[in-house]
Amino acid sequence: MRTYIGLDLGTSGVKALLVNEEGTILKETNRSYPCLFPEDNYSEQEPKEWIEKSLLAIEDLLVDENKEDVKAISFGGQMHGLVLLDKKDEVIRPAILWNDGRSVDETNYLNKTIGQNKISEYTGNIAFAGFMAPKILWVYSNEKENFDRISKIMLPKDYLIYKLSGQFATDVSDASGMLLLDVKNRKYSPEMLELCHINEDMLPKLHESYEVCGNLVKEYADRLGLSTDVKIVAGAGDNAAAAIGTGTIGNGACNVSLGTSGTIFLSSDKFSVDEKNALHSFCDASGKYHLMGCILSAASCRKWWLEDILHTEDYLKDESELEDSPTIFLPYLMGERSPHNDVNARGAFINLCATTTKGQMSKAVLEGVAFALRDCLEIAKQNGVYPTYSTICGGGARSATWKQIMADVFNLPIRVLKTNQGPSYGAAILAMVGDGVYKSVEDATKAIVKVEETVQPRKDRVEYYQKKYELFKRLYPALKAIRD
Repeated sequence: MRTYIGLDLGTSGVKALLVNEEGTILKETNRSYPCLFPEDNYSEQEPKEWIEKSLLAIEDLLVDENKEDVKAISFGGQMHGLVLLDKKDEVIRPAILWNDGRSVDETNYLNKTIGQNKISEYTGNIAFAGFMAPKILWVYSNEKENFDRISKIMLPKDYLIYKLSGQFATDVSDASGMLLLDVKNRKYSPEMLELCHINEDMLPKLHESYEVCGNLVKEYADRLGLSTDVKIVAGAGDNAAAAIGTGTIGNGACNVSLGTSGTIFLSSDKFSVDEKNALHSFCDASGKYHLMGCILSAASCRKWWLEDILHTEDYLKDESELEDSPTIFLPYLMGERSPHNDVNARGAFINLCATTTKGQMSKAVLEGVAFALRDCLEIAKQNGVYPTYSTICGGGARSATWKQIMADVFNLPIRVLKTNQGPSYGAAILAMVGDGVYKSVEDATKAIVKVEETVQPRKDRVEYYQKKYELFKRLYPALKAIRD
């Protein structure tokens, strides 16, 4: 029996799956690591934590398993993070993560001084503070000594590829979020490299997500008890990997991910850019393209509300107490990316009164995340993309109530899959394709990904949420006007 390892390098930890060639999950493990917040709006991690915790997760995974069966390893990874190595391959500084907001000035320089139209022409996207290019410019302006030491620039999961295989490699889906890639043509943009004061030798070789980068190096093969014949497959950014894990392949296919951040992923056969660049136009993991809206706080909103504010981890009890109310929650706890591109956006509860209950506020949190994702869906529709259903994944997808809210707010059937592993499962599928078990990503997902149930929108709730959403849409501009 051939087996495959999928690693999801997330923000709070790494998740590892062992999957056979039929797509059956044999075992799963995870290891956590800390996120560092040295200043307001800063978010960093130590790359050495990623490799050590990934190795420990794989070791946990392989206990009592036949290690000779393992044929390939692939990855889904948190996107946009900036990892810098010097000529000795030493990490220069902690990685600056996707949810770091320090590069506001650099983002404004790209969007306003250079111009959004130019940046979009070069890459298919505009600058967001979370993207890699503004971070590179921040290091150039604020840590010139560190900038001058740079030999290699890579994304978080690519650090794992480099350590495990010795190959300096990335994939086009993850590289799309660098703001250094000419997405339409799947190659680096010379104009963006010049703007960022770097050259292509500093950047990893580009691969499709299902391509083999190399083989497991002897040092880690010996530690893990695996063969050096084990293939290392390029993998994908977490959302593109989740799309594979949920079978979101083909024109108009849609997936919602309720993880730390929230995303709506819309597959497309052709490259396209929405008029205001409110959505990301990225390469996908199957060789084509996708539109993606990303909100920076999704399941993390619920975690903040329950654990940090209410001091409880009893999610089921909270869910049993949910109540309707006029209360509305804006989920901008870490600023916002899609569609507002506003690092200074902040969360808010609206329509509170003396009789507002905890259950009403808890439900408003779930609804607010759904409304923020609906904002992204509406822009996709304006761009001619009209999905007829959506799949769902991520930790928030374990909530039956949240899935129903998503169906009602989107007015779309929500397909729940037999596996809810998202990026790690997609990574395992990519490992299979890289090993030749399937000829294409599409063939693999058709054979492996199965729907367990479909949550249908309810007409009366669709109407209820449409009215509430209309009010939600008015709140961000109103609060921004007060703030500014």
